[in-house]
Order: sequence, then structure tokens, then C-alpha cells
Amino acid sequence: MSEKYKVIDSTVPTFITVTVVDWVDLFTRPVYCNILDESLNYCIKEKGLSVHAYVYMTSHVHLIATAFDGELQNVIRDFKKYTSKKLIEAIQEHPESRREWLLKKFSFEAKKSGRAKNYKLWKDGFHPVILDTLEKMEQRVNYIHYNPVQAEIVFHERDYVNSSYRNYEEENTVFCNVNVEPLWLLV
Repeated sequence: MSEKYKVIDSTVPTFITVTVVDWVDLFTRPVYCNILDESLNYCIKEKGLSVHAYVYMTSHVHLIATAFDGELQNVIRDFKKYTSKKLIEAIQEHPESRREWLLKKFSFEAKKSGRAKNYKLWKDGFHPVILDTLEKMEQRVNYIHYNPVQAEIVFHERDYVNSSYRNYEEENTVFCNVNVEPLWLLV
């Protein structure tokens, strides 16, 4: 693996993309997004993760994060492992019109890769990009928040529920479901 895809310093804000295998549109139901919220908040509270911005798109998650108490790659590894298990359980337990197809797809990916026992939900890696300047940070925060508008899901960033945009709006009293620490507080 090349150096440009490794986390060199976990205390520097890092842009991360975690993608569902074959870009499957999984995060279309609140139950699945709630699992992501719960897991990120656990990592914040118990693993020293700081989430500075995020968005859950239908097939992937973008984060800007740091980890002061550990290695960022280890926290992301644990996040992916836990959420994979919980998301598969949710697919099996909750009403889901695509249940059979999703489980077959994730089972096929596990067999194909040989790296997972029963199901493989996430693509390998998370493509970290170090944000070592204010310009890079601002560009990626804007990219994350504008992603749902670009995808034509909403007309304005504030209308997308699964994003940290509201934490960046001045005088907004409605915050997102993840305990976000806006980047501007670090600068």
C-alpha cells in the first residue's frame, strides 16, 4: 500500500470515504443510518474519535475525523466491522423489500473476496486524505455537505438529515445525530 493511502498522523484531520461493496444503495432507510449514528457516537465516546464533518450517502459515508487516543485506522476498522455485523442483522430483522437480494449480494462478495466469513458489506480500505491546510479542510467540509445537493436528493444542504451541515450553520439550535466537533474549533 502506498504512503498516500495511509494515516500518518491520526491527530491531523483526515477525509475518509467508506463505501458499500459495488456501491449498493443501502442507506435508504432510517434504521440503517441509525446504526451508523450509534456506532460513530460510540467511537467518539469510547475510542477517542473526533468527527468534524460527515454525510451518509446511499452507498457510502464521508467523514472528516481525527483520533487523539489511538490510531485512526484502527478506529475505522472497528467501526466497519461492528457496523457490518449490525447492518446485516438489521437487514435480516426489519422489513426490507430487498432483503433476499442484499443478503445474497453481501454473501457473494464474502465468498469472492475470501476475506469475510459470511457477508462482506464494506469495500476494503477507506482512502484517507490528510487535510493539513485550512484550504483543504474548507474544501472537503463543503464537498461533504454539498454531496446530497449534487446527487439531487435535496435542494439545500440543511435539508439533508444524515449530515453534519446543521452543526456548521450559525444560530442553528437543531443539531445532527452524531456528536460533531466542527473543524473551525481546531483552528
